[in-house]
Amino acid sequence: MNDRIKVAVLGAGIGKSHILGYAELSDLYEVVGVCDLDPEKAEAGAKLAQGARPLTAVADVFSDKSIDLVDICLPPHLHASMTIAALDAGKHVVCEKPIAGSMADIRRILAAAQRAGRQVFPVFQYRYGAGYRAAHALKDKAMLGKPYVMALETHWQRGTDYYVERWRGSWHGELGGAIVSHAIHAHNLVTLLAGNIRSVAAFLDTRVNPIETEDCAAISMKTSEGALVTSSITLGAAGSKSRFRACFEQVTITSGIEPYHVGAGPWAFEATDPAQQAEFDAVLAGVPHVADRFAGQFADIYHWLRGMPDLYLPTFQEAEHSIDLITAIYESARSSRIVDLPLPHDHGLMEGWQPQVSGHDVLGHRPPAIGMMGTASSV
Repeated sequence: MNDRIKVAVLGAGIGKSHILGYAELSDLYEVVGVCDLDPEKAEAGAKLAQGARPLTAVADVFSDKSIDLVDICLPPHLHASMTIAALDAGKHVVCEKPIAGSMADIRRILAAAQRAGRQVFPVFQYRYGAGYRAAHALKDKAMLGKPYVMALETHWQRGTDYYVERWRGSWHGELGGAIVSHAIHAHNLVTLLAGNIRSVAAFLDTRVNPIETEDCAAISMKTSEGALVTSSITLGAAGSKSRFRACFEQVTITSGIEPYHVGAGPWAFEATDPAQQAEFDAVLAGVPHVADRFAGQFADIYHWLRGMPDLYLPTFQEAEHSIDLITAIYESARSSRIVDLPLPHDHGLMEGWQPQVSGHDVLGHRPPAIGMMGTASSV
């Protein structure tokens, strides 16, 4: 089809999952290039895309005028700079989390997008799937009522095999620990259902792995709609599970526990008043099917770029809020106080939350000597 959007994927780590997402939408997208510093990874990614060119130089992507969209799946420390470079080359951008390592970078990305007249789409794939879409359908019909409390569990298992990629677990490469690399998606689940986070109190620690950054966290938050949220995070669980549970005035919602497909299902919706359960079930039965994970989000991006805005599509403003929240969490852990959001523009961590003093990280630990690899792969 001539109307297909031509895509180049940068990074063949998590990028492989993105390529498979585009493959599910072959009538909407054509992946024409897969770029990775490792030629073998580039070749393997290109084969998944069935006909894409394997590339090892991003300059070849940016100079190709036929490419409409660049999908950035590189290590986090490259996200902001590569996003800006792609925008300057006239491309729309999809970017994996975290979209940036500071609020200052967020402002730079926004300025570049405005100069180029192009869009930046953050990846929040937990939002895609039947479970989360059903929850949002109830909100659209004003059937949730007041949000009371929400509990988020990001309980994953990460060991030495995960940290073979040496940028992982480092402030420079991964830009942070478990709150950046793992819990960012769970925190985003809160926003459409109960509003942006307005205050946060956080405890962070490194308890599982000999890394620079945190791998455990206990976080309390309050949203603009008054919901009280707890987020429990560890990379030392037996196996990997994620769960979202929310108690609203009229219904209690419990997600499934599949770590990569939290938005899918099965989700349980229990009416506070049992007499209303049939009413809830009728609405839930009528929720249209939506593709899971990346294919679901990429479908919405296509429709948006073709002039059909979608209310479910994660916005750049949500990515901005996620970086504001990460900054506030690190500030709270460092200062042992409650931090209000949004942060002021002159906040001391506007240029980044990564430690800069005394060779110690923000948790008070002296980091181990970890070398950096410039590999083009991601979580």
